[in-house]
Amino acid sequence: MRQQLILLTVIAAVGSPSGDFARADERTKIDAAGLRKFLAAEDRVENFRHAERVFPVKRVRRGTRVFQFRESPRLRDAPYRFAGRQQNIFQFLKQTSTTGLLVVKDDEIVFERYDLGNTKNSRNTSMSVVKSFVSALVGIAIDEGHIQSVNAPVTRYLPELKGTAYDGVSIKHVLQMSSGVRFTEEYDDPDCDFYQLFCDLGRGEKLNQYLSRLKRKRPAGEAFYYASIDTQVLAAVVEKSTGRSISEYLEEKIWRPLGMESDATWCTDNYGNQIGFVLLNATLRDYAKFGRLYLNGGSWQGRQIVSKRWVEESTRPGRDDLRLKDFYGPGWDIGYQYQWWVPAGTDGEFTAIGIWGQYLYANPRHHVVIVKTSVDPGFDERDRETIAVFRAIVRQLSEQ
Repeated sequence: MRQQLILLTVIAAVGSPSGDFARADERTKIDAAGLRKFLAAEDRVENFRHAERVFPVKRVRRGTRVFQFRESPRLRDAPYRFAGRQQNIFQFLKQTSTTGLLVVKDDEIVFERYDLGNTKNSRNTSMSVVKSFVSALVGIAIDEGHIQSVNAPVTRYLPELKGTAYDGVSIKHVLQMSSGVRFTEEYDDPDCDFYQLFCDLGRGEKLNQYLSRLKRKRPAGEAFYYASIDTQVLAAVVEKSTGRSISEYLEEKIWRPLGMESDATWCTDNYGNQIGFVLLNATLRDYAKFGRLYLNGGSWQGRQIVSKRWVEESTRPGRDDLRLKDFYGPGWDIGYQYQWWVPAGTDGEFTAIGIWGQYLYANPRHHVVIVKTSVDPGFDERDRETIAVFRAIVRQLSEQ
């Protein structure tokens, strides 16, 4: 609740109301009034499935051939234990204001549930789950020779960042959230950079202008420091190296080849610049297909979409400090690598995580993908418990 109130206070400075929401295809400017209320408790559910009412969007179009999971509902309520208490997943879904939960095992939908007005056709906003998509596009751009390697400096592709905090920073360090750039993202701080960036967008500033104003916190590669602005740099590198917008590249390389069922949208600033670190909007079934791609080592029906090497490298912490043991408090055991979170364990799990409770989880050992969308006001404290819930689901399915 405190995070919500702070963001509303900060964004109140962006401007006066701009009238009724426009249709997605018509909106060319961020709706200042809509942005001011984007995370309000009474509007959050609707806004998270209709981000295009507040932001301009670029459409990511599906292809003519659609891949569909088989449907075989069989998941029963699964008990789990966390922090000394036991409850079941349905209690957890209610407590976390879950709008959708999809579980896929061996290409079968074994559980699918929507709440709070959402349906299987709702386009749910990704928040930071999109960071893992951007990581995949970096890997594809490397495979295709557009990007030399992860060791190349970002300024090779973004010379406008020479002389800024990103000068001399490698793509690899940006992928690992180890750029050393100062970008505060504490959601209980009204002056943090994350909120100020959205204020700037609401006032009509260009997104990538923000990059040149950032300062250095520490040397690149020295330590993990989560900074969403790093993903914006990655998106810009992909765009400059390929000559295509990040949404066009996503459509060409992932959305159409994977046979997504629906078009997605991706929010922009007032000038058509993609907001690369949040706000991809898609259905749960289509998010799950991206998880399936990574479960299969980047292969899709016999075609290698992302190299197996990239998938493996992306989902295993590359430095001991990236295991992040106790990083966010005692018991924290979820590491990080190339824009993916990596829970400790033996199943090779990895997950994308977005604020307010968005998850795309994959368990390669048991071939399970789980997608969860939420409007959870207590999201800050839920990540480890959510992984426990996902593991309980996997355990039940493996015992059937």
